[in-house]
Amino acid sequence: MKLLIEEYQYNVADVENVLDGLFTLQDVEQKVSVSYVGYYYNPHEKVRDVVFILPKVLIDEQGLVFGEYEPKDLIHLDDAKMDEKHRKFLYEFAVWIHRAIVVYNDSHEKNEIVLHRQIQDEGKGSHKKKSNTLLDVILSLIRFNKENQQFFTFILKNLHSGFNKINWGKTITRTTAIVQDSSPTYLNPVNKKRQVNFEEELIVIFFSILQYISDTYGFRSNINFGFKLITGAKFKRYLDGFGRTRLRQIKYKYFSDTAVKLWDLCYAFFDKIYKIRVNTSQSEYLLVKSFHIVFEAMIDELIGDTDIPRGLKEQDDGKLVDHFYTYDGLLIDDKADDDIYYIGDSKYYKIGNSLGKESIYKQRTYARNVIQWNLDIWLNGKPHKPNMADPFERIQLFDEVTEGYNVIPNFFVSASIDKKTLSYEDYTEPHPNQPPVSRQFKNRLYDRDTLLLSHYDVNFLFVLALYARNNTGAKAAWRHSVRDKFRRAVQDMLKEKFEFYALAAHPDVDASTYFKAHFQETLGKTFRPYENQNLFSLALDRDFKDDNDRLLASLGENFYVVPVELGEDPSTRLETERAVKGSVESSSGMGKFLFGVVTKQRRTKDDRQEITKEYMTFYNHEATEFVMRNMPGGDITTVKYFVPMYDGGISGYYEITGITFGSRKQPLLDENGDPILDANGAEIAVKMPCLNISLGAYTSLGDHIAEIPKFRNWNGQIHTYQKLFQLYRSNQHNSPQ
Repeated sequence: MKLLIEEYQYNVADVENVLDGLFTLQDVEQKVSVSYVGYYYNPHEKVRDVVFILPKVLIDEQGLVFGEYEPKDLIHLDDAKMDEKHRKFLYEFAVWIHRAIVVYNDSHEKNEIVLHRQIQDEGKGSHKKKSNTLLDVILSLIRFNKENQQFFTFILKNLHSGFNKINWGKTITRTTAIVQDSSPTYLNPVNKKRQVNFEEELIVIFFSILQYISDTYGFRSNINFGFKLITGAKFKRYLDGFGRTRLRQIKYKYFSDTAVKLWDLCYAFFDKIYKIRVNTSQSEYLLVKSFHIVFEAMIDELIGDTDIPRGLKEQDDGKLVDHFYTYDGLLIDDKADDDIYYIGDSKYYKIGNSLGKESIYKQRTYARNVIQWNLDIWLNGKPHKPNMADPFERIQLFDEVTEGYNVIPNFFVSASIDKKTLSYEDYTEPHPNQPPVSRQFKNRLYDRDTLLLSHYDVNFLFVLALYARNNTGAKAAWRHSVRDKFRRAVQDMLKEKFEFYALAAHPDVDASTYFKAHFQETLGKTFRPYENQNLFSLALDRDFKDDNDRLLASLGENFYVVPVELGEDPSTRLETERAVKGSVESSSGMGKFLFGVVTKQRRTKDDRQEITKEYMTFYNHEATEFVMRNMPGGDITTVKYFVPMYDGGISGYYEITGITFGSRKQPLLDENGDPILDANGAEIAVKMPCLNISLGAYTSLGDHIAEIPKFRNWNGQIHTYQKLFQLYRSNQHNSPQ
């Protein structure tokens, strides 16, 4: 086997024959590199061997393979001085690369990066392929199975002829007969035992190899015969040396050409010695000229979403995002329907390489385009409204109350190989050199210009094998696992850099009004991620302690404030805080709300019922005054708004511009409720105190009247805005205004 590494600078003299017939060498100062990855059988008389060009991820920062070998010393791999563990790895790695290219080529029919030519048969010439690559053995085993089904059928028919016939001599001498009607009956007859059939054993070994190839490398074969195969620990014993031993023991039992060929193939698999006749006038290759595209396809197949709306992955400025999907947001765990966009970019580097500035700036542009796409749907009058059934469109990045933006995870994925273990196990780790945070303003996590970037290394060997196996279930399981791993990693980064708090407004504070009034202080620091939209998240950069302390003190005068862990539901903590602090007077409180019943009808002198002028002015939201005939309960000095109750409920409130005390005459009534008259027949009246309330601007609570049960009991009561808002939202709709 000949081995080259993608993009490595070789001396022309070292690779001239190896690459003959396929590549036109263009050397610079007697150096040449190959930009392909894949498999090539070179029939050149000085080579006649398999050439593998492996990805550059094998080379570390020092330009070495496994940290030990110069790539130029591995060109003639069979003769290279190297550890057998490393040699075994390179053979198997080559198979995985080949399989990955096959999967990519099959799933991208119109791609322009794969070069493919395959030898159709092995021929019977005098030359022999010198390579002992596992790949060639696998391909030949699979091809043999496809072309020789009649051979297996013929063997099986012969094997089963005469099976289970009774050996009467042994049955009579070894068992006791029961005599019935003068005739002996043998309950336990002895069957004829066949001698071990070596052709059957060879077929069992062959199909066991095919099953192992299928399970391990993803090369599927049809096994149409119901043999009990060698699997598990027993087959591992065959791999460890017993397979070669057993095949040598039964080698001379075969006489047909087909059986001998089958034995050769099985032995080559176990011994990694591949000796079959080929037609050396043909070359065979499967090469890809831009392996980074294959790597991107591998990662996208394993982590990305499909059917993504245009503008997100394929962006309107011509940029194409490598990986895009929706997944759980960062700010709260276990909340239904709280997905956010995840933007990923694959980086196919040599091991240990860091990101370039161009890549970082491009990734930030991806995020800005995604934000704008979302805003265009929700705020800027795109032709269609958000489709709430669409997982991409129902995400809303912008919060209108706080004017904050949700955090979008933006990350790079690069390939890594553990050169010490060469493990195919799954590991995903943060890259040692993380890209910087991009921001326009300090201490504003929830700002559209604050863009977080992370960089992760994935085990290239694990990803390669997972993709090459092409197992849908295994890919889906890893997709969920790695998405959760990325999410947790970003959360850990945020926890390290930011302190998180939860806010709930005091009863007398309108949160929306507060955030508008304190825009500069809270912008970019607050957001509403919680299911309860009356709760707010506060994120403070740990590097700005003095500024943070001042803001916390101000917020504490108007909000219940509790520290929370990122991802935590703060409801329980806030309820505890409310119980401790109680209803407090806030420095930025709205003031209290006075409830009053509006008289709708009155009786005329001719005993008719008529609609009052008072009612009509309130119904039309044109009222300028109100006389409260009963003195309210509570501190009237805290009242700033009047809530009229009519038609059984409430719909809005008026600003109070002035309150004066007055008096009114109230007739005395007898026990029957009739007016008491004086000697002249006139009604006797007494003076009673009242409030004369001057009204200003009207504010609607919504587009309906909320029906309040026993609404007259609320007359004269004083409440907070929170209570008013809760009362309005929690009660049934009445007739529209």
